[in-house]
Amino acid sequence: MSDVFINYRTGDEESAATLIARELLRRFGREHIFFASNSIELGRRYPAALDGAAEKCDALIAVIGPRWAEVLGPDGRPALEAEQDWTRREIRTALDRGVLVIPVLVGKATRIDRVLLPEDLRELADCQYKRFDHRNSDADLAVLGDALSRQLPELSMVDRDAPAAKERAEKKKARKGSAKDAGHTRMRTRDVEQRVRGGIGNLNGDLGTFVNEPQGPVNTGPGPQYNAPHFEGDNTGVQFTAGDNSSTVHQRFERERRPSDDRR
Repeated sequence: MSDVFINYRTGDEESAATLIARELLRRFGREHIFFASNSIELGRRYPAALDGAAEKCDALIAVIGPRWAEVLGPDGRPALEAEQDWTRREIRTALDRGVLVIPVLVGKATRIDRVLLPEDLRELADCQYKRFDHRNSDADLAVLGDALSRQLPELSMVDRDAPAAKERAEKKKARKGSAKDAGHTRMRTRDVEQRVRGGIGNLNGDLGTFVNEPQGPVNTGPGPQYNAPHFEGDNTGVQFTAGDNSSTVHQRFERERRPSDDRR
């Protein structure tokens, strides 16, 4: 029994279908992957072989390139419109059986528009798809293989890349955790910026000391600071100073000298 059926259209991205088939055959073994040119023995009747494999598979990969819906059949009309078109028949069989169907959009192929599909294939537009780019083929094939191994228990037991797949999953989980923590820190920073208006203080956690909208000399680094302002009047004005508790802060307040009575 073949667990995964690789469906493609002649005249549209056969090379991508071949790359996908080779990688999945290597990873899961020949007995678990059905690819017509590799899986049908010489002399066998291919209609029966195709129908039989589509009726028994646990998952179908529909390889869809830019010309998938445009390739013409023998009658000069789009092949997809013919009910007996093999590509259409294989997908229809998988959809009717309710098995896993993964559209793989190759190159510049756009997301499937259900309006352009025959009625019996419109469910294909609702299936979550995977993009495949020849320039990023190794990574895209790894993601596809990981998804199949994760969703089909029989494949997970024969997966030759199981250790590498586990490592990729752990790294992905770690990246998501890091991104979540970074987002939380950014939110805390914005909150501080919005809520703290003026003054000097010490924030809990690792954000350190804040000095916002200082109105006078400020020192938050090491070393002494000397401030000698002059004020008019009695005790008017505010001197703003800060240190880091590792040295001293000195202030000297002086009144502005007034002329003596004998000079008035």
